[in-house]
Amino acid sequence: MIPSSQKTALIIGATGLIGFQLTQKLCQSAYYERVKVLTRKPLGWQHARLQEIQFEFDWPNSLLTQADDIFCCLGTTMKKAGSKEAFRKVDYEYPMTLARLAREQGATQFSIVTAMGADVHSMFFYNRVKGEVERDLASLHYPTLLIYRPSLLLGNRSESRLGERIGERFMKAFNPLIPANYKAVDSGQVAEVMCKKAQEGLAGLHVFESSAFQ
Repeated sequence: MIPSSQKTALIIGATGLIGFQLTQKLCQSAYYERVKVLTRKPLGWQHARLQEIQFEFDWPNSLLTQADDIFCCLGTTMKKAGSKEAFRKVDYEYPMTLARLAREQGATQFSIVTAMGADVHSMFFYNRVKGEVERDLASLHYPTLLIYRPSLLLGNRSESRLGERIGERFMKAFNPLIPANYKAVDSGQVAEVMCKKAQEGLAGLHVFESSAFQ
């Protein structure tokens, strides 16, 4: 077993709402010696443990994915993607490619953010794709697979999403009446739980529903 002080984390989706905060938390943790980030654009900040790798999802070298613990915070919307095919590429194909290459390079833990309602049998395309990536990641036999299914995320987004802004206002107004698994959750709390759980030495498949972030 690799001592925790020598472990390497790799994160993809580090410029997103959860990913950006998770990257900061991983860098601040003494558990990891190095935090590698595959990103299309600079994060805009530096840290002694942070290694940014400019990346265009062309997977030119499988060594890019060499790390102990992998964190996938990729995700888009149907509107932004523009088509079902483009959405599936970001939310299914990219995570699966990363997971396969990293496993081949010796990664033993994979953490991914999917969504509340992820289900391969869902009538909704969004939830069905999330369910499919969960199912197929399990088939790669990672010693540890950690799946996070948050509800509506609260936080400062770099882009404006009208539907989510309306949803946030509704959820905040009726939050006391909403069951725990359906309440809106703070993106920073999701990042905090992900960072913590990655360091607990868990084995096997663990699914964390939205109530875990309350």
